[in-house]
Amino acid sequence: MTANALQIEGLTAGLGELQILNGIDLTVPFGEVHALMGPNGSGKSTLAHVLTGHEDYEASGSALVDGTQIIGLSVDERAQAGLFQAFQYPVVLPGISLEQLSNAMEDVSEDPDVEERAEAAADQLQMEPFMDRYVNVGLSGGEKKRSEMYQLAVAAPKVAILDEIDSGLDVDAVRAVAEMVESLRSPERGVLVITHYSRILRHMTADRVHVMIDGRIVESGGREIAERLEAEGYKQK
Repeated sequence: MTANALQIEGLTAGLGELQILNGIDLTVPFGEVHALMGPNGSGKSTLAHVLTGHEDYEASGSALVDGTQIIGLSVDERAQAGLFQAFQYPVVLPGISLEQLSNAMEDVSEDPDVEERAEAAADQLQMEPFMDRYVNVGLSGGEKKRSEMYQLAVAAPKVAILDEIDSGLDVDAVRAVAEMVESLRSPERGVLVITHYSRILRHMTADRVHVMIDGRIVESGGREIAERLEAEGYKQK
């Protein structure tokens, strides 16, 4: 295991002739939770898509997950390297129950502790009422995010990219999701939380906050950055 869960250097990406990422440098060490903030259209979600291998984007540069270069790998190879993404709009899987999905993850995992981890996560996140229901079908926004956090806990990735997981949630649900993220903090995992707002950061500890503007990281620092952006907006950058 390297010192860094995720290390990005000189990452560029675009859609055809439209350049979106313009040389991203970003490091998330193991055991830390980092926040990536920025206005609409700054490239935050594009970064998540590029890291997880969305086929529409052409990317160059370097992105290492625990020292493994993932640029150029297939989506499943990136997952096997230890990368996980939670979505702003979680995918609905009619016909597949959360229990079946969990069992499938257990079947493909070589981790002897995965079954015990799944049981502990189900208890902690109070998932029992949802285990025999189709994944995310008929669930509220907060329940879908709980389902995502359960899947993350079972998968136990080295790097978790959480793309606007606070989107569309009420105050109580934001707090609950933040607490879930904190509960998944581990010396064997790095977490990157992508968000527009500082409200989720009020309920969790972000070891570092990064600001993205026009496809570049323009500032990195402590939580005071998020508080300033909340008061002043991105137009000050």
